[in-house]
Amino acid sequence: MPELPEVETIARAIESDVIGKTIVSADVRWARTLATPSAKKFREQVKGQKIIGVSRRAKYLILLLENYNLLIHLRMSGDLIVRKGKIKPEKHDRLILDLKAKNGGISQLAFNDTRKFGRVWLTDQPEKILGKLGPEPLEKTFTPKWLYENLRKRKRQLKPLLLDQTFLAGVGNIYADESLHIAKLHPQALSNAVSLKQAEALYEAIVSVLKEGIRRNGASIDWVYRGGEYQNYFRVYDREEKPCIVCGTKIQKIIVGQRGTHVCPKCQKVERK
Repeated sequence: MPELPEVETIARAIESDVIGKTIVSADVRWARTLATPSAKKFREQVKGQKIIGVSRRAKYLILLLENYNLLIHLRMSGDLIVRKGKIKPEKHDRLILDLKAKNGGISQLAFNDTRKFGRVWLTDQPEKILGKLGPEPLEKTFTPKWLYENLRKRKRQLKPLLLDQTFLAGVGNIYADESLHIAKLHPQALSNAVSLKQAEALYEAIVSVLKEGIRRNGASIDWVYRGGEYQNYFRVYDREEKPCIVCGTKIQKIIVGQRGTHVCPKCQKVERK
């Protein structure tokens, strides 16, 4: 699933190609892609809307329209593709927006989603969807002090808590594993047992891996997302049975919170009390 760096990369990639263009029509090719409204209302409401901005919140990509917000969650296999002209839809296109520039040029923004898990919302009240999300880890609201205090308020295993989007927005399986390894914290360690020093290390790790992920255009590990190179720099993720880059111990893959999790058993020892 694309995480914060991958969604940020896609947002930046399409920004210059869509801002200022007007949606002249929408082809809803799989109605269940739309969480809201119905396909009929969607086509009616987006027609004539100018795209005035592109942003991201957590793992949501947001197209700012004149009167609405178009929220897109890529889920497992979604991607946004800009195409010049009006061309034949591809097999896994679920939604296509036909765009027109001021000079009359035609292009398309296609939501391509092989596994059909992605969802799109058209709304004038985006806070109803985004309001329960936790802080953005690359914004000023996320601090070492905030992280320490909020870890201590909960008694949960660290990795499932980091994946909880109401706790912290945008972190997924890849960047949680990488952050915990850098901070030398076991994914199963309890949040309320984390010291201030450990919380500070985890804060620095989260911020650094996300920034590095964005710098390298995200991670391309299979057919889900293409274009990034961060996968070439993984410390533990997808490196089962390979040596830890710090100590040489073989990386293990375990299950934590029903998620495959990569850990170095030497660098990331879980404290038993």
